[in-house]
Amino acid sequence: MENKIIECLVDRRSVRAYSSKQISEEQLEQILQAGMYAPSGMGRQPCIMVVVQDHETLSLLSRLNARVLGSGGADPFYGAPTVIVVLADKSSFTYLEDGSLVMGNLMNAAHAVGVDSCWIHRAKETFESKEGKELLEKWGISGDYVGIGNCILGYRSGPYPVARQRKSNFIYRV
Repeated sequence: MENKIIECLVDRRSVRAYSSKQISEEQLEQILQAGMYAPSGMGRQPCIMVVVQDHETLSLLSRLNARVLGSGGADPFYGAPTVIVVLADKSSFTYLEDGSLVMGNLMNAAHAVGVDSCWIHRAKETFESKEGKELLEKWGISGDYVGIGNCILGYRSGPYPVARQRKSNFIYRV
């Protein structure tokens, strides 16, 4: 491909098996910068990102997420050493779209700097729970925030996933 940005967007895949090796601070900063510059409705920027690299907090988030999933023993973060929790202020009428754009930017930026990623759902339910609300309070986050997603980051511990064939009716031209 001729355009490196388009190539990056086409080649990125969700990874679901991670080594314990932590990403570099330089990589993390670049990924976060991309998240900060995601488009938002009327430039309101209703989203915030919480970087979690502390093992104890990662374990707690994993347990809370697994409980929502109904899978008590599994790690829904697949052993990733970094999680970026994306939250959005519900008072913004485009909070869901804006948070989704942040998540997309985080994952695409991660791929661009050599870090693997995956969007892990159930952040909404996690941060609606008593324990989730207690975490927000502990982190000093107040307001009417809703969980959009968990962007897990790290280095894969297996082969890179192969893209599924794109469906034939993906594009309609009128």
